[in-house]
Amino acid sequence: MLDAGWIITASWPIDTEMKNRMNAIGTASLNSSIHLVCRPREHPSGEVREDDVGDWREVLSELPQRIHAWLPRLAQEGVVGADAIFSCLGPALEIYSRYSRVEKASGEQVALSEYLQEVWAAVSREALGTIFSGDTGSFEEDARLTAMWLWTLTAGDNGNVNGKNKKDEVEEEDEEAPSRSKLSGFILEFDAARKIAQGLGVSLENLPGLVEIKGDKVRLLLVSERASYLLGQEVMPAKKRKKDKTTQMTFAGDEATAEIIGSPAVEKSFSPGPTTLDRVHQAMLLFGQGRGEGLKSFLQEIGQDQGFWSLAQALNSLYPVGSEERRWVEGVLARKKSMGI
Repeated sequence: MLDAGWIITASWPIDTEMKNRMNAIGTASLNSSIHLVCRPREHPSGEVREDDVGDWREVLSELPQRIHAWLPRLAQEGVVGADAIFSCLGPALEIYSRYSRVEKASGEQVALSEYLQEVWAAVSREALGTIFSGDTGSFEEDARLTAMWLWTLTAGDNGNVNGKNKKDEVEEEDEEAPSRSKLSGFILEFDAARKIAQGLGVSLENLPGLVEIKGDKVRLLLVSERASYLLGQEVMPAKKRKKDKTTQMTFAGDEATAEIIGSPAVEKSFSPGPTTLDRVHQAMLLFGQGRGEGLKSFLQEIGQDQGFWSLAQALNSLYPVGSEERRWVEGVLARKKSMGI
């Protein structure tokens, strides 16, 4: 389209997909089709302009401003996640496509693929600024990737995700595609995950304890799957776990009976994780395992670490409603309140 002399001026998502279609179950599939709005790059006479050369530095300086103006507008209209990312392509491409070519100071022509890498990075930075209310510099790459991952999976305005937080023992049967592998966790297509990671300057291959690449799918591991790494536990597969009725203290000091997972884990000593995300996940696991005193001591050690609480609050809004992760992080935040931290 660019070679044919068109300027892409905008892109709009139009609801054309059924949310309950097979392809949307357990994936981050688009909920809509992205339509590009174009106009010809031409002289008043109707001839295509072929002599307009853009300056690479000026294009790069205008890109963040355009994304900053566009992404919040999409969010206000309920366009989030994967739809929002791809809907930013139109406004971003207008900056590039208004010229017949874009050159660096050396005279080297900038390829569209190189420009798109800058677009993904600008969208990622803007989205992270929205998720963390502008405070992104204090978080390590694993926290930024997790937040972007969950945000991308967000569907519409219901706060849930297309990729369900599925348990090993509860899986949907797909009769039309029996050969499809069954995965648990928060799943993205490999290409979408690669673009997100690329925009954040992260390599998926360097985060084996956080993501798992399997064929054309990449999944963000469930917090429970990170127990061995975070708490030094050897956890049995989920299908072999047994549920026990256990009496524990509530935050108000009353006794209550709750179902917690009886873990056959072998306890080992552990220390606070090296990253903020690791420490938040450690606190979530302590809460999920009903280890009240351990959680209390851990949070006292965390104290007034605002980065920890900021990330926990962000994850509380990103994890799907009804998921194990959402319940655990809500419990950690409630314990903070009861402790007066």
